[in-house]
Amino acid sequence: MISRAERTVVGEWWWTIDRLLLGALAALMIIGIVLALAASPPVAARLGIADPFHFVNRQVMFLVPALIVLIATSFLSPRNIRRIALVLFFVFLALVCATLVVGPEVKGARRWLTVAGITVQPSEFLKPSFVIIAAWLFSESVRRPEMPGQFLAIGLLGMVVTPLVMQPDFGQTMLVSLVWGSLFFLAGLRIIWVIGLAGIGATGLFIAYTMVPHVTQRIDRFLNPDSGDTYQIDLSINSFLNGGWLGQGPGEGSFKKVLPDGHTDFIFAVAGEEFGAVLCMMIAGLFAFIVLRALARAMKDEDPFVRFATAGLAILFGLQSCINMMVNLHMMPAKGMTLPFVSYGGSSLLSLAYGMGMLLALTRRRPRTATLAELERLGTRLGAPSGAPSGALRPRPA
Repeated sequence: MISRAERTVVGEWWWTIDRLLLGALAALMIIGIVLALAASPPVAARLGIADPFHFVNRQVMFLVPALIVLIATSFLSPRNIRRIALVLFFVFLALVCATLVVGPEVKGARRWLTVAGITVQPSEFLKPSFVIIAAWLFSESVRRPEMPGQFLAIGLLGMVVTPLVMQPDFGQTMLVSLVWGSLFFLAGLRIIWVIGLAGIGATGLFIAYTMVPHVTQRIDRFLNPDSGDTYQIDLSINSFLNGGWLGQGPGEGSFKKVLPDGHTDFIFAVAGEEFGAVLCMMIAGLFAFIVLRALARAMKDEDPFVRFATAGLAILFGLQSCINMMVNLHMMPAKGMTLPFVSYGGSSLLSLAYGMGMLLALTRRRPRTATLAELERLGTRLGAPSGAPSGALRPRPA
């Protein structure tokens, strides 16, 4: 146990970090390993991999650097978070653009790069950096109204959305746009912007529906299951029905043996079949706790950047988890998106560790300092002229 009197960097970190948030994230990681043990052996067998725990071993292998990234990032100050996010934003934006040229085409999309034999999806790492830069621009527009922060943020969104649409990756495009719109709302956008952005989003969705065949098929299958193949969704729903409240028991699931992507996009369905609705509600509760606690901490912070960045990272985390669970439950059209810290995936795990590490850093308790504006307001209430030095606020001796 670390003493409160210990003035080391680690001691200060331990007593200022939000340990409940850290514990909830650790619980999700443990649940991810347990579900990987249940879901990955049938996938390995279908792919002809001799080791039935191949994906489990790789999940644990990726979890070690992810923990290092999570803890190391949580030590950063808000200023260093901005600096690192700015550098990584341009690095991964360049890599996202590189996928359009040298990335392998998989199912009609170019979203991945192979680096040293490891497949990386650069857009996963781009998202948290994008949130930080957008939050900084919106916070500057609040602090300094003369700065065109909102217009720069619009340009930032265009820089990210353009290569994502060209890949194409409409799921990530939708996710990024929703988070950006949430930050714009928190920054106090006008009603005309709400109407305009809603119109642009609806127009983009209509264009994607009319011009991109796989988007058309997915939406049509969701609205009318008889219009196409719903094999994967049907298996997912049957998994939940077969599991009931308490599940069939570890290793006793039957639908997971034929469920495609049971270790990645549909791992929530495997959880429902083997451990029941009780575990599913526990998982959803953990996600809700992380998001709501982070938003509550954001509301209490006086720094606009910390407030926007914390809220943006929490919304990004919450939206991604909601999209995955809703797809598994057939509450929205199918979209290949992982369940944070639970689904198998190296790029997803490392990028989430980076994003949540920044969230932990931003929600650390910091000493409250009086700002110049607060001193001026206090001076005005006590009768001192605006801009007077702090000594003018002290009572004069008789």
